[in-house]
Amino acid sequence: MLREQIFSISSETQFKTLALEVFNYQYEHVKIYRRFCDLLKVDPKTVKRIEDIPFLPIQFFKQEAIIVQEKISEITFTSSGTTGSITSKHHVANLSLYEDSFMNGFKKFYGRPTEWTILALLPSYLERSGSSLIYMFDRLIKETKQKESGFYLDNIDQLIKKMEWLEIHGRQTLLLGVSYALLDLIEKRTFQLKHTTVMETGGMKGRRKELIKEELHSILIKGFGVSKIHSEYGMTELLSQAYSKGKGVFSCPPWMKVLTREPEDPLSLVQGKTGGINVIDLANLNSCAFIATQDLGKTYSNDTFEILGRFDDSDIRGCNLMVL
Repeated sequence: MLREQIFSISSETQFKTLALEVFNYQYEHVKIYRRFCDLLKVDPKTVKRIEDIPFLPIQFFKQEAIIVQEKISEITFTSSGTTGSITSKHHVANLSLYEDSFMNGFKKFYGRPTEWTILALLPSYLERSGSSLIYMFDRLIKETKQKESGFYLDNIDQLIKKMEWLEIHGRQTLLLGVSYALLDLIEKRTFQLKHTTVMETGGMKGRRKELIKEELHSILIKGFGVSKIHSEYGMTELLSQAYSKGKGVFSCPPWMKVLTREPEDPLSLVQGKTGGINVIDLANLNSCAFIATQDLGKTYSNDTFEILGRFDDSDIRGCNLMVL
């Protein structure tokens, strides 16, 4: 019943009502989340607003299988990580729920995949297994039903030729790339794109020096000859994505919401100032829909948000409550 309601949300009131239902469901059925709430001395009967809901620190996805007790995992997505680091694991009990989420989200922001040719420049993701981003764009690429759509690893010259051909033929194209790979591309060839939307995701992955978004987008705008750079915000631990159509300002689909918390007090929320990013992703029905990430950002009254950076490990607060 809850699943059927997630993708039919059409108002803030509906979202809030369903978020509280999902909270109560996960408190009852997700062992780790219930233990976390109990240690915070949160009584579900007192949770009347989404602001009262505890957000599980994202680090727990590195330590435990966070999944509804009665369910088994259909697929496990894993995060990227440096050699020797512990990666997050998202045990997905219902893969079709993920597919519904990313397909409905893409259609909301960009229309039907059949209207696009999609080029995915994601070398760091293709080089490993278990990437939820690769799974998503593999499905979207297939949904385009365009033989020109596809993934690119090291075959940059082939990608350049494909982009030039698509531009000549006026084809609406989406070029999605991990940030460092997009920079590599424009160092080899600059463009004046008129029919291609450029979307960055994923950061530098240790391949290049990290840049603030404004600087990164400025370089990409010049190199691709476009007026703005789009962005995708998602992660292994989520089943939904937010999108920015320029200037690093993101919007969520109706079943997802971003809040910000005080950096020094993880249980207090703030708005309009820099804080830790908390995500409500109702598509995470069978794991945890309420996640405190390690990202820093700002939220605004129109439900948009910006990502401004990440916490250092030494800055994380409130994550040692449970010794597992």
